Amino acid sequence: MNIWFKKDLSLADFEGLGKGTLGEHIGIEFTEIGPDFIKATMPVDHRTKQPYGLLHGGASVALAETLGSIGAAMVIDHHQFICVGQEINANHLRSARSGLVTGITKPIHIGASSQVWEIKIYDESGKMICISRITVAVLKRKAGSLQQ
Repeated sequence: MNIWFKKDLSLADFEGLGKGTLGEHIGIEFTEIGPDFIKATMPVDHRTKQPYGLLHGGASVALAETLGSIGAAMVIDHHQFICVGQEINANHLRSARSGLVTGITKPIHIGASSQVWEIKIYDESGKMICISRITVAVLKRKAGSLQQ
């Protein structure tokens, strides 16, 4: 079942979406869209490591929030509503030292006023390194608002 507001949503729709944002700075790239999921990768490099040479937990959370927020935004009518994060949590299960990590987000709940999304992050060998959950509020867009 296709959950997206724009039924023919594709990676082309994401081009330029994160321009000038944290996601662009740390190298997040969207790689796949399915009927009920979005995937993105992030490098484990000087931008995303902590002093011990491991993937920084905050970088994992940034990937998770980016994926969950984009997922939430893609199931609403942008002319009428916006989504804003309310809460995010993450459990860091193992470390990554190099390569790419891949995050996959899927909805747990899509309601009229709130949504909950789960994000699983895997290393290149397919081992889950982090699991996260984000809750977003769905707000009515204010008339004349410049928010996208």
